[in-house]
This record gives sequence, C-alpha cells and structure tokens, in this order.
Amino acid sequence: MSWLADHPLWRGGHWSFELRGDEIADLAFGGRPVLRSIRAVARDEDWHTPTMVVDAVDDATPGRLALQLRSDGFGADLRGTLVVVAAADAFEVELELRAHDEFWTNRTGLVVLHPPHLAGSPLAVTHPDGTVQHTAFPQQISPHQPAYEIAGLRWQDAGTEVALRLGGDVFEMEDQRNWTDASFKTYNRPLALPFPYRLATGEVIAQTLQVRARARAAAAAPAGPDARITLAAGGTFPALGVGAATAPDPAPAFDVGTGPVLVELDLRTPNWPAALRRAADAARQLDVRFVLGGSGAAAGAPGGALGDGVRALTGLPVVRVAAFQPDGPAQHVSDHDATDALRAALDAAGLDIPVVGGARSHFTELNREHDRLPRDLAGIVFSMTPLFHSTATEQLVEAVAIQRLVAQQAVSLAGGVAVHVGPVTLRAHFNDVATTPPPSSGATDLAEGYGTALIDADDERYDAPELAAWTIASAAALAVPGVATVTYFEQWGPRGPVRADGSARPVAAALAALGALRGAALLHGDSPDGLVWAVGGVSREGATTVLAANLDRIERTLTVVTPTGEASVVLAPGGWRQVGD
Repeated sequence: MSWLADHPLWRGGHWSFELRGDEIADLAFGGRPVLRSIRAVARDEDWHTPTMVVDAVDDATPGRLALQLRSDGFGADLRGTLVVVAAADAFEVELELRAHDEFWTNRTGLVVLHPPHLAGSPLAVTHPDGTVQHTAFPQQISPHQPAYEIAGLRWQDAGTEVALRLGGDVFEMEDQRNWTDASFKTYNRPLALPFPYRLATGEVIAQTLQVRARARAAAAAPAGPDARITLAAGGTFPALGVGAATAPDPAPAFDVGTGPVLVELDLRTPNWPAALRRAADAARQLDVRFVLGGSGAAAGAPGGALGDGVRALTGLPVVRVAAFQPDGPAQHVSDHDATDALRAALDAAGLDIPVVGGARSHFTELNREHDRLPRDLAGIVFSMTPLFHSTATEQLVEAVAIQRLVAQQAVSLAGGVAVHVGPVTLRAHFNDVATTPPPSSGATDLAEGYGTALIDADDERYDAPELAAWTIASAAALAVPGVATVTYFEQWGPRGPVRADGSARPVAAALAALGALRGAALLHGDSPDGLVWAVGGVSREGATTVLAANLDRIERTLTVVTPTGEASVVLAPGGWRQVGD
C-alpha cells in the first residue's frame, strides 16, 4: 500500500471531488470545501467493515457518475450502484444495494462526513416530522451524539450556505473526533434501535441525499508552501514508551531503550504469564494493564486471577498498573470495582505500585465514562487508533491534528493528574466493540503470539519511510503540558520499529530521536494546517533540540520560532528533520 496515492478529480458543473475508490472525498462547490466524504458503508455484527469494491465506473454523461459496487469480506454479499448527479447548486447521490445472501449488520447505508473546522458553527437540524432544531457543531469533543432524528441539516461554512437532505432512513450524527477522525459523521439508522439486524437475501437498501450550496462571500486564497510555528516553553517532554511485542516467539535481538514498556495482560487467557515474562526480560520499566477475568470483586480475591497477576509483579520494575473491566456497563474502563479489586490485590501482595486508570480503548470511552473513574488515581490512561473507521492514508494524516484536541481535552478531564497516552497503534490493538469473544491461542506459551497478534491489526505502512514523519508529527500533537508518557506501536514484529528478523524499520530512527528528549523542558506549539509540525526540548544543560515533520504531498519550508531564536528547514514530502542540523 502506497502512502498517499493520487486520485482522479471529478467535476460536474460547480461541483468537484476526489474519487478515492468508492469514496466521494473532499466535495467542493466552486472550489470551496463542503463535505469531507460521502460513501456507502456496511458494518457486520462486530462492527467490522467489509470493503466496497468498485467493479465499474460510468462517467460518459456530463454531470453524472455511476459506481458499480460490491462488498468484500466479513460475510457480506451486497451489490448495487451509487449514482452521483451534479447540476447547478444541487449535488445528488442515490444508493441502491441488494443483499445476495443473508447478512447480520449493525449498519448499512450512506455515511456523510463533515469537516472538523465546523466545530462551534451554528447548525439547523430538520427532523422527520418537519420540525427544526437550532443547535451547533460541538466545540469540545462531544461524548454523545450532537444531533438525533435527522432528515436534513443546514449550516454555513466560510461564506457558503449548505443544506443537506437525507432520505431512505432516519439519520443521526456522532463526533468522530473521539476516535481521532477529522470529522463529524452523519449516518443512517439510530443506535437506539436494536442491532445487529438481519438483511434477508434479496432485501434492497435504497437511500438518497441531496446537497445544495450557495456562496455568499469570496473564497479565501489557498495557503502557500511556507509555514511558521512558534514553540512555547511549558511542562516536561513526555517519556516515550513502546508496547510489548505480541508477535510469536522467538524475539530478535534489539535495543530495549529506556522508556517504559506497556504490556496488556488478559487474565482470561492462559499465556498471560509468558507475556509478562517476555516483556519484563526486555524492559527497564513496565507499565502493566490487567484485563480482568470476571467481576472486579471476585477477580481481586487473594486466590483470584487478578491476585495471581499482581503477585507475578513482585520484583519487577513496574512503574504503574491499571485494571480494566471487560464486561458490564463500564466495558473496558477502570471503574470503581476494577480499581478496588486491583488495590486489594496489591495490598494482599505487599506491593506499593501507583494505580492508574481510564479506558483500555479509545478516548471515546474516557470521554463518555470518566465519571465512573475513581477520583484518587495516580494517572489517566487511554489508547489511540487513527485507522479505526477507515484505513486510508488520508485518514492517518488528518488524525494528527485531532490528536492535539484529544490530548488537550484528556488533560482537562484528568484534573491535574498525569495523562498516559497509549498504545498509539495504526489499527486497533483489540476490538472493543466486538459481540463475539476475543481470540485466544489457548496455549500457555507464545509460539502463536497473543492479543493483538491474533487479530487483523497488521498494516503495510509500518514499513513506510513516511511513518517516521507521521510519528514525529503525532508526538508533536500529543506533547502538551500534562501528558506524561506517549506509547507507540510494539517493540518488534509486524507492528513495531524492529522486524521479527531484528532489522530496523525507518520509524525506529524517529522513535530514537523522540526518546532522546525524555525529561527535557518541553517546547510545544500548534500546526498552522495540520500537515507540518514541530516539537522540541531544552536539556538541563540548556541545549535546544527541535524536530520537524512534513505530512504534505509537497515540499514545505518551515520556520520554527523558539524562546531563543528561529531557524528554517526545508522538509521533503513525508519527511522529517532536526531543525538546524
């Protein structure tokens, strides 16, 4: 998979968009952005997303585009068409999908993505009964749906009035910034309805949307390739951690580094002791996350699974520990029961280890369930997965700016205690929305690996040179005062900076450069456009180091201003450098 591929630009009248496979991406009216995306999406009962394959494209008629679609994967056999018609100020999409076999789905139909810069903008919601509610796109990342029962939406964007009308189902909106997606998503079928639901063989899904736009002001001139970032001093540069490898034995020889190794131990599986031993053998510090094997109170009993897990920590360099409840209303969250059980097990084992808590999964659950967390935790934790809803590289790049928002909001929710972000992985390190049991090898050893190694979490972009720049940019986005650690990827294997044969991937150099700044006085600043980033640190001896990254498709010249001066650097597309080297 290439990093950023070129996609055809389709035009019809005043309308234009990039056709990225099955996706209508970056829809614009008269050159002005209107929508981030329109596409047909199917989700199975575990929220897996079958690929929509485009078998044929018909653009013979001016102003009309027809895509012949079929689904691939996860048991879905859906076939049909998505037709676009653009005329004057109207852009219309019609979707028709037929199920050629029974399919149990949580959602199938049209999805519309709104750009994140609309945050705080007024929004009018038309309901199916014709009533209109006046609200706004949320400024802060909203834990719950900003709008329900949607038949139409109206808003303004930089002098352009936009109206969206939806048909064929009832829609609602969620704030996808919770998952670091750069969008608000309007999707079909309210989540309050039961799911999964059955699509019978021969059943047809027919949905429509219409976008109307009217320009009220001149469009802003596009920004040039030169950019400027001012870095302010404040806080301490986060410690850079790495996730424990979950790949099958044997482990290659590799540099263990000085940062903490985050190991997640699922007490429901028989090989968690082997996972702990292997992580401890290659770590100077351990960040341990227990996934409980039953209810919190029962698991915390001296003879319970959590008791066994805690006793296994004796003599190990554990710097923090958390426990997550995999079931119940606080699913994958460190609620009072889970945390009380952990503390009881620590007391019984005579261990004094700082107890942290939060969400095993995304910021989403921390944002929604933070009231369930005990108030006396030593830190707040959550993981981050930019490719949860889409595997496109554009999604990966756009996620970085949203990581900054997530980090800032997490620090606010933490209320003064340290925030530990991670693991940050390209794809989810586990399926937090699955309705089926998690996979397990059933073995007591690591011959087949464990955890993430047993799910579809690999990604070719771990080998990409551009991932090094992405990691520098991500660290720049997440390095805000209050974030104490950021943990990336896995130590080695298909999801790490070191391959299973011991050879280093390009991202290893970026992680080493970031790791060298641990404990320095932090220099942090905002990106001007989400594509060029910089972050730095000042050592105890007063030496300043600044790292800069460019996620753009073109070469960029970046000027970085620090409290001691400024310097400029030319950054290749998808490249990174130390400023001043």
